[in-house]
Amino acid sequence: MTDPWQAPDAPVPPRYGEFVPPVAPGQDAPNQTGPYASPYPGSAPGQGWTPPPKPGLIPLRPIGFGTLLGASFQVLRRNPKATFGSALIVQAAIMLVTVLIVGLVTFWAIDRIDSAPLDQKDAVTAGSVLAGALSAIIPIALSLIASTLLQAVIVVEVARATLGEKLRLGALWRTAATRLWPLVLWTALLTVALFIGVAVIAAFVVLLISVGGTAGFVAGVLVGIFGGLMLAAASAFLYTKTSVVPSLIVLEKLSVRASVVRSWSLTRGYFWRTLGVLLLIGLIVQVITQIVTTPVSLLLGLGAMLIDPNGTLSEETTYIITALTLIIAIPVAAVAAVVQSAAIALIYLDLRMRKEGLDLELARYVESAAQGGDVPDPYLTPTAASTGYPAA
Repeated sequence: MTDPWQAPDAPVPPRYGEFVPPVAPGQDAPNQTGPYASPYPGSAPGQGWTPPPKPGLIPLRPIGFGTLLGASFQVLRRNPKATFGSALIVQAAIMLVTVLIVGLVTFWAIDRIDSAPLDQKDAVTAGSVLAGALSAIIPIALSLIASTLLQAVIVVEVARATLGEKLRLGALWRTAATRLWPLVLWTALLTVALFIGVAVIAAFVVLLISVGGTAGFVAGVLVGIFGGLMLAAASAFLYTKTSVVPSLIVLEKLSVRASVVRSWSLTRGYFWRTLGVLLLIGLIVQVITQIVTTPVSLLLGLGAMLIDPNGTLSEETTYIITALTLIIAIPVAAVAAVVQSAAIALIYLDLRMRKEGLDLELARYVESAAQGGDVPDPYLTPTAASTGYPAA
C-alpha cells in the first residue's frame, strides 16, 4: 500500500529484514536520490566500518596502550636525526660537562688534601668537600636546562608527527626554544619541591636520632621509612596530575600556573590510567637500559681485572674505561629520554582526544592542509582558549 503523504520522488525505505546490498566507493546507493539523498558517495548501509585516518605517527582516535607504547619508540625511527640527534647532543653535553667540572675539582681537592700539612688537614678537607659540592651546581643547572629543552623538542616532534609533518632538527630547536624558560621554571619548581620534602624528612630523622638512646634511634628510623613512603606517594600523585604540563606549556603556550590548572582538569577521571602508563613505560625503559648497560659494565670490569689483576690501574687505563663507559651510556640515556618524553606527549594527545575531541580537530586540520588552505594550529583550540587561562 502506498503512503498518500509520501512525496513522489522521496526515497523508499527498505522493508524490515530486507537485504541492502553494499555499495562500491564512489557509487550512489539505491534509494539514495532526491532531496533526502546522502551527500557522501558510498555511505549506504552495509558498506562497512572505515578506520580513522592516520596521517602520521598515530591514528586520529583515542590512543590505546599498545599504540602509545609503539609510537613512543616509533618517534625515534620516524625522525632519527631530529629526535635521537637532539637527545644525543643533550646527553653528551650533560655528561661531558659533569665529568670535566666535577672530575677536575675532585682531582684538585684530592691533591690539595694530600699535600696539606697535618695541622691544617681538617680545614683543608672541609674546604675541599665544600668546593666539590659547589662544583656540582653548574652540571645540575645545565642538566635542568638541557633536559627541559629536549623535552620541549620531543613534544613538538610528536605533535607535528601526528599531523604527518616532519621537521628538521634546527626547526624543532627553534620552536622549542620559544617556550624554554617557562618549562625551565616548571622543572625547577618540581626539583625544589622534591628537595624541600627530602630535607624536611632528613631534618626530622637527624633531630630524633640526636636526642639519643634507643627510642630516639628507632623513632628516627620509623620516621625515615614512613616519611619516605609518604613522600614517594605524594610525588607520584603530583607528578601524575601535572604530567601534561610540559605539553600544555609548549603546544598551548600557557603560563605555568594555567598549565597546572589545566593539567589537573585533563587528568581528572584518568588518574590511574595515566599513572599506570607512566610507571609501565618507565619500567620498560629501565629494564631495557639495564639489559644494555649491565653486560657492558661486567665486560669492562672483567677486562680491567685481566689487564691489572692487582687492581692498581694506571691513569691511562682508567681514562679508557671511563670513555668506553660514556660511549655506551650516552646513546642509551638518549634513547630513554626520547621514549619517556614522547610517552608524556602522547598521553597529552590521548587525554585531549578523549575529553575534548582533539582527534576531530586534527582531522580537519589535515584535510584543510591537504587542500592548501590556511588553517590555524589545531592545538590552540577554542576549547583551551575559552577557559580563560592566561598565556605566558
